[in-house]
Amino acid sequence: MRIDGNTRLLAVLGDPVGHSLSPVMHNAAIDALGIAAVYVALRVPPAAVPAAFTTFTELGIAGNVTVPLKGAAERCVARKTDLCARTGSCNTFWVEQATLVGDNTDVPAIAAELQDMGFDGGRWLVLGTGGSARAVAIAAAQAGAELLVRSRDRNRAAAFADWAASHGASARVAASPAPADVVVNATPLGLRDSDPAPLESSGTSDLRAALDLVYRPGTSRWVRELSRRGVAARDGRGVLVRQGALAWRRFFPDQSPPIEVMRAAVERALRV
Repeated sequence: MRIDGNTRLLAVLGDPVGHSLSPVMHNAAIDALGIAAVYVALRVPPAAVPAAFTTFTELGIAGNVTVPLKGAAERCVARKTDLCARTGSCNTFWVEQATLVGDNTDVPAIAAELQDMGFDGGRWLVLGTGGSARAVAIAAAQAGAELLVRSRDRNRAAAFADWAASHGASARVAASPAPADVVVNATPLGLRDSDPAPLESSGTSDLRAALDLVYRPGTSRWVRELSRRGVAARDGRGVLVRQGALAWRRFFPDQSPPIEVMRAAVERALRV
């Protein structure tokens, strides 16, 4: 990769951000197509997001946003796509005519991954109430799925269910155990070896599948445990590639994303 005065800069923002494979994925695609660009990871504390986005606007920098900055990013972009506005969460940004634009590519990526797993509707249990959970809620609304919400704070779960219902989802706080077809972990639990499982085995009934939006080398411990129980479980690598390919079209509208190159780069990085 050659870097000089003509190299375009792209970045993923997070706090923490060291776990993100977006640089690996996008730089592989950039190299494959011979584009003069480089994609880096930037640790940005939540309080610094407005200042960072002001700088990005001035310099024409595009990129992505990961936990826990997606809500702050949505509040900072000057123009929003419908999905960005509906979710109140921004995971993709770029500059058009000196204006910072925000999108949410998590929604279609999560919807496509669940559909590929056989869930275009049914009963979805979402764990968490952050930006990724909002993407799950909007995807559920679009699919006509019933949404059950679980959080460590029941009041927060109730507020999130009300928010999701106001955005078209059939949503309510999950009972315990929750009868669900598929459970989606939209929390960061699982990024560290010491993290507890996002949901204990007694927390669901009638469970057929699970999607963990966390990804890590060798997959998350929760996915491994569910797989041993016979539950069809996936980690977040598929969603990462899907949302990355959609974001790529925002960054490079004249270049189709080399999806297989991106997927192969992620798989290599996660291989144990």
